[in-house]
Amino acid sequence: MMTEKDKILGRIREALKVSAPKPGVHGHGDASHAITSKNTPEPRSTIRQWLPLVGESFEEQVTAFRTCSLELKTDFRLLSSQTELEKTLLTLRDDEQWKRIATHDGVLTTSASQRLSLPAVHTDKPYNVNDLESCDVGITECDALVAQTGTVVVTSRSSGGRALSVLPPHHVVLARREQLVRDLPAAIALVQQKYAPTYPSMISFVTGPSRTGDIERILVLGAHGPKKLTVLVF
Repeated sequence: MMTEKDKILGRIREALKVSAPKPGVHGHGDASHAITSKNTPEPRSTIRQWLPLVGESFEEQVTAFRTCSLELKTDFRLLSSQTELEKTLLTLRDDEQWKRIATHDGVLTTSASQRLSLPAVHTDKPYNVNDLESCDVGITECDALVAQTGTVVVTSRSSGGRALSVLPPHHVVLARREQLVRDLPAAIALVQQKYAPTYPSMISFVTGPSRTGDIERILVLGAHGPKKLTVLVF
């Protein structure tokens, strides 16, 4: 009589008869662009074949970032000025009843935190971790916004250290229009231009709120970080 162990091993033997696709091909199309191919294209061109194409104009890039944001459940808002950005923050403060904020010194964040007139934890100065955990929102700047994937690029230097962008339940990113770039290679080039050769100790690619679907494929937000991500751009 065949045992459960015999059945499992039998299925494994059957599966091993089918050849797996080469990395980068996934069983579709020509294998000439596979990672293991001797004729592998230049990495940047290969990446752009796998990911959605984005136009060169600002309008096309905004449209792409907004589309990704909707899919990722990111609250993205394109504003006309820094004044409108700060008014939007005041509205968020009142709607969500913020009591304490976490932030860092920066051209945008310092002005915004002063307008909010709330107790603030500054993570680029000595602070109490328990105070940071009690904050309703973390407000940071960033290094780049990636239109191709709806990603926010932050570093330990641009966003007040490592904890600020991940510990509070709501992460608000303040950015300027010129920080929006077309794709991931352009974002990486921007980081290299800004920091090389002394890179920050942390470079993070934030693509939507923290999420998991490990349990019964049910999407849960805020599993390992902020439950809400808001990106304000002017």
